Amino acid sequence: MIWLELLIVLICIFVGARLGGIALGTVAAVGLAVLVFIFGTPPGVPPRTVLGMILAVITAAATMQSARGLDYLIVIADRALRIWPAGITVVAPIIAYVFTLAAGTGHIIYALLPVIAEVSRNAGVRPERPLSISTIASQQAITASPISAATVALLGLLAPTGVKLQTILLITIPSTFIGVLVGALSVMWKGPELKDDPLYQERLAKGLIDAPTVRTALSGSELSRARGSVLVFLIAALLVVVLGLFPSLRPSHEVVSAQGERVEQVELAPAIMIVMLAAAGINMLVFRASPTATVKGTIMNAGVVALISIAGLGWLGSAFFEGNRQFIIDSISGAVQQHPWVFALGLFALSILLASQAATVVTLVPVGIGLGVSSPVLIALFPAVNGYFFLPTYATLLAAISFDQTGTTRIGKYVLNHSFMLPGMVATVSSLVVGFFIAKIAF
Repeated sequence: MIWLELLIVLICIFVGARLGGIALGTVAAVGLAVLVFIFGTPPGVPPRTVLGMILAVITAAATMQSARGLDYLIVIADRALRIWPAGITVVAPIIAYVFTLAAGTGHIIYALLPVIAEVSRNAGVRPERPLSISTIASQQAITASPISAATVALLGLLAPTGVKLQTILLITIPSTFIGVLVGALSVMWKGPELKDDPLYQERLAKGLIDAPTVRTALSGSELSRARGSVLVFLIAALLVVVLGLFPSLRPSHEVVSAQGERVEQVELAPAIMIVMLAAAGINMLVFRASPTATVKGTIMNAGVVALISIAGLGWLGSAFFEGNRQFIIDSISGAVQQHPWVFALGLFALSILLASQAATVVTLVPVGIGLGVSSPVLIALFPAVNGYFFLPTYATLLAAISFDQTGTTRIGKYVLNHSFMLPGMVATVSSLVVGFFIAKIAF
């Protein structure tokens, strides 16, 4: 029966991925109903804590966007990129990485892409180089951000094993950042120079290249509100990191039960929810983040899609694993424990299909825990969930292609030979290698 159940799970994932959006979660729920009500598998456990943390973080980020905080960050990025235009292939991915790390969402890259494309073109640098690695950098930074949905999901799953936030960050931040730098080097001299590219010259001759965009900076009350919302969000993110690094700072309270009185400390998960939701409230009360605009913004929209997808997929994966726990563990535990890269391949392949780091984590990491893979190794494997660049169908990849008026950023004749394949593979593999090294040395 396990193979029939697995087929149902795979069909639901495939169909949901094809339909896109919240269908990942809703179609997965159909599979969950089949497994529970027809095949009699235990229902598993929905990822309640993970969903709560993701909802809180996304709400805070969405209020910052509503208060024009993201627009303010883009102005800062624009100025930074123009300091050294010739080095944009290195500078752009670093900025994309830092912005995503701080914001906890890769959707900030949409605003950065046109700036990168324009600055590189004006500097005579082939836009494909900085655009491709910057898009990859925004993905890698998701697995290093302490407030991203993926990291929050991983923390929620590993916390019962004693893993703390600092353990994850100690491995993922240096590994992914080094991976991004190596990825930047891999495309530093990729393709002919812009002035020698025949497609660019053809577009230039036909007048298909627009003049540089003139951006107006925020001013007055808008600027104050934007700065304030960014400051509130960053302070909240920093507070989350501090509470994770220093558990003693989290408040304690007395609990009275049948066994008597005891003192309990607030767990990190509810602490994250409280801090981030409070930050959202401050942005609304003090910096006039519109509740309506917050809900309609791109960050909230993407967050809702992620929540529904994770709810359905995480629950389906939990039900399948719990119903077949012993068979799965007996079948593949030896191979995974001796060769952890096998599990990395599974994470990478599923992320291609799901196009979501958080959904991949919620679906497969519980399997890794059940197989006995150590927590440091699972954390080192975390960047493998960034595989959705493999097929050039994800929104950020398509956006980078559309913003490059020169035509150098493109999907190749054979689809897989697209502009993002080289930097994506190099950055991911490098991150995994460095992560394994750190995990082995530090743990």
